Amino acid sequence: MILVSLFISFVIIGALSFGGGYAALPLIQNQIVSMHHWLSAEEFNHLITISQMTPGPIAINSATFVGLKLDGLAGAVTATLGCVLPSCIIVTLLAHFYFKYRDLSVIRTVLGTLRPAVIALIATAGLTMLIPVIFQDSALRGDAVRIEGIVLFAGCFWLLRKKRCSPILVMVLAGALQAGLYSCTAAGIEKPCIDARSFRRTRNQ
Repeated sequence: MILVSLFISFVIIGALSFGGGYAALPLIQNQIVSMHHWLSAEEFNHLITISQMTPGPIAINSATFVGLKLDGLAGAVTATLGCVLPSCIIVTLLAHFYFKYRDLSVIRTVLGTLRPAVIALIATAGLTMLIPVIFQDSALRGDAVRIEGIVLFAGCFWLLRKKRCSPILVMVLAGALQAGLYSCTAAGIEKPCIDARSFRRTRNQ
């Protein structure tokens, strides 16, 4: 009976988790904590932490975690299948209709219209993450520019675009360098940054 409940609950989560990631957290919490009481609020917080430390979407990680806790391997497989089944069905249907009708001018027009919006969304997300890396004040009201952030960003961009390095390797290298910088800070060595007002005064002199 517990396997049926797991399957149905995670089918609902998988079918209604539009936006993915943090947008799906209220739905996951409602099913796992509020309705079925499979996890306590504290355990749910631990689940989110574990989901961020492991590869994969939060919904799938939570399905595997909860299923394993309730009924071992069978529960983990059942909950995970329930979570991914709606997406598989919907994507399969969309792919079928796309390949069947992709030559229609209406479909091309719709996809062509959506493409700039998708690019804008990706660019906005990228800029939102990049600003705190380069500027100490994420609202761009600060006077200090983080030199280490610019160097790390430029170095990672160069490795990815010019050298075609593995993204995983680049992330590991960037994390190691950032950890080294924070170690220097903890040891009393100031991280490199430049004060914009001091720079302008020096330049004017």
